[in-house]
Amino acid sequence: MNRDLAKTLPDRASSWAIALTEQKSVTGTQDETVFGPWLAAQLREEPAFRRADIWTIEVGPGDGRHCVAMLLRGTGRSTVLLTGHYDTVSTRDYGELEELATRPQALTRALRNSLMDADTPAARLARADLESGEYLAGRGLLDMKAGLAAGLAVCADFAESANAAGNLLFIAVPDEENNSAGARKAAQALPGIYEQHGLDLVAAINLDAIADDGDGSKGRIIALGTVGKLLPTAYVVGVPTHSGFPLNGINAAALAASIAARVEWATELTEHCGSSPGTPPSLLGIRDGKAGYDVTTPATAFATFNVLSYRRTPDEVLDRFDRLCAEAASNLLGDLRRRSQAPDGIASLARPVPLYRFEALVEHLDQQEKHRLDAYSASIADSDLPLPEKCRLITQQVWGLSRLTGPAIVTGFGSIPYLPTNLSDAPAAMRLKAIAMQIARESAEHYGSTIACADYFAGISDMSFFGEAAESSLDIVARNTPAWKDSVRWPPRQGLANVPTINIGPWGRDYHTPLERLHISYAFNVLPHAIRDLCARLLQPSGS
Repeated sequence: MNRDLAKTLPDRASSWAIALTEQKSVTGTQDETVFGPWLAAQLREEPAFRRADIWTIEVGPGDGRHCVAMLLRGTGRSTVLLTGHYDTVSTRDYGELEELATRPQALTRALRNSLMDADTPAARLARADLESGEYLAGRGLLDMKAGLAAGLAVCADFAESANAAGNLLFIAVPDEENNSAGARKAAQALPGIYEQHGLDLVAAINLDAIADDGDGSKGRIIALGTVGKLLPTAYVVGVPTHSGFPLNGINAAALAASIAARVEWATELTEHCGSSPGTPPSLLGIRDGKAGYDVTTPATAFATFNVLSYRRTPDEVLDRFDRLCAEAASNLLGDLRRRSQAPDGIASLARPVPLYRFEALVEHLDQQEKHRLDAYSASIADSDLPLPEKCRLITQQVWGLSRLTGPAIVTGFGSIPYLPTNLSDAPAAMRLKAIAMQIARESAEHYGSTIACADYFAGISDMSFFGEAAESSLDIVARNTPAWKDSVRWPPRQGLANVPTINIGPWGRDYHTPLERLHISYAFNVLPHAIRDLCARLLQPSGS
């Protein structure tokens, strides 16, 4: 579709959604690197944006990925930020349909035909959805290019309005599917943008997608906050021995497995949200430290866990995690004592397993050893290793430098922290909440579709970096994330935007799978109108 001829909000949203989806942007590929400059060029060619300020922000020196920013001016300083990510997960899972993965109309037809003999509930539901004509398939269409498209449709409408109150700032970012480097860079850049352009940011609207396998009522929501995510880790040191004489040592892998079993679904780390059940913690990875096969029991093991929170701070999460690890170790040693049947007992099982936090091990080192540790951390910073593996290797290094002996457990964090955000009692946040709830109450009458307000966005999102979060709680994460300084590179100040932030985006089903599909009418007809009205009310002077 020629966007120059698409003058209605639904037409513009549909046109941008297809165009954005057809331009591939898989995380970590050259396509993601190309996408930012491509989008900036597309915005400059759009007639509605001929008076807009459009620029790109490189994620880091030599990184190659860019945030794309566009400022549309009305009257006054008040500004609403519309933001979302443009990167997607891989298309390889489409198999023989991969060539069509980013061509929504063609993929919808081909996928519908491929599901004619569907024999799973998910596949049968997908076939029914696609046959109904109410859904459109495509990698990244739902997560989350249709959300960006709705934002761009609203931007075009704003740009063509005479004497519009306030300003709109649109920022599209890369890397949400990996480590949110784009959102973190954009959050750091915002103060400079305010100062340079004379803006007062009153609210941010994230445009991320929500999945709903039911009637859509759980997908048609305005989320007033977002869940937080941490990755607690346990580096376990054992006492290796020949497997023919297992009573002479303590198996690090067995100890790590005991921790994994105790932490899995642990109620102590499950935080409830009001009357809604919380998401329990779960093991994400576990491995021993052996490089190959031999008959010696593992000397080390490493386990990582997914822990979600709504209001708990990282120090509280790590406290609880430490207690669970210590309990698991004590229980295992008790079981081994009973199983050993050694008449005089086994000395290595008589003492509790020491537990250290990563920061305590670092403090155990002398200055020369700390320099060696820093040099090692810097040497692996630019490698392609994932952050948890970098954290494992750095912990292994600090353990060796400490000259301590096993058994032991070293706890810490292994990845980027996503802090929970909640609308505060500050006037701007309270006003945002009131307007969002008003939009929701009026939705059936104004848009022909209900929209509800929810306390939290169901998954982790870039809201953690734009919204109101307790940045002071990052201190304990920084001290206990081995790769923090050289690989995470979180800035010492202004790492979070701390802007009142909500999420409203498209809904559909099965994103991150080949069945990813978008609910068309909500994405193109309802969502842009709701976002436009949210922005208009937020930008009206208070009391008007």
